Order: sequence, then structure tokens, then C-alpha cells
Amino acid sequence: MTDEDHFWLVCDDVPHEVVLTDAGLRVLDVVRAVRRLTGLSLWRGKALATRAPAVVLAAVPREVAEAAAAILRDAGGKAEVREHPERDIVEI
Repeated sequence: MTDEDHFWLVCDDVPHEVVLTDAGLRVLDVVRAVRRLTGLSLWRGKALATRAPAVVLAAVPREVAEAAAAILRDAGGKAEVREHPERDIVEI
């Protein structure tokens, strides 16, 4: 059993992901926000922001996802919070 499998078995909260749907007109501000949220370099942050729609954060609690989406929106981008895709759960 991997750590990820263990997470899905004991987690009560459904994980969410933050999706940047559009970088908007203030791309540099959005790139800075992406860097702050992910810890990516400037080059990788720009690559992520310009190839929207892109998942910025995955498998995070709802509160963290909402806060991250608000940061991206404040920077001028369009972001949304989605439930992390369901996995096939195999009963043992």
C-alpha cells in the first residue's frame, strides 16, 4: 500500500485542486502569485501561468484551495476550485 492509497483510506475531507483558467491581463502578477503558492522558479511559474487552464495545486484541503484561488484572482487571473478527481477504490 502506498502513501497515497493510505491517504485516500483515512481522509475524511475530499481533496480539491486549484485550476488557473486564465492568466488575464496582468500576467506578471499572476506569475508571482503562482510562484508564491508553488515555490516554482520564475521560468516555470510563467510556463504554468501561460498554458492555462493548468492545475496550480492538487490534493489540498478546501480551505487551502479557496485561499489559493482568491490569491490568484486578486492578482488578476481567473481561478476555480474543483474537487480532486475520484479514484477507483478497490475493496479488500
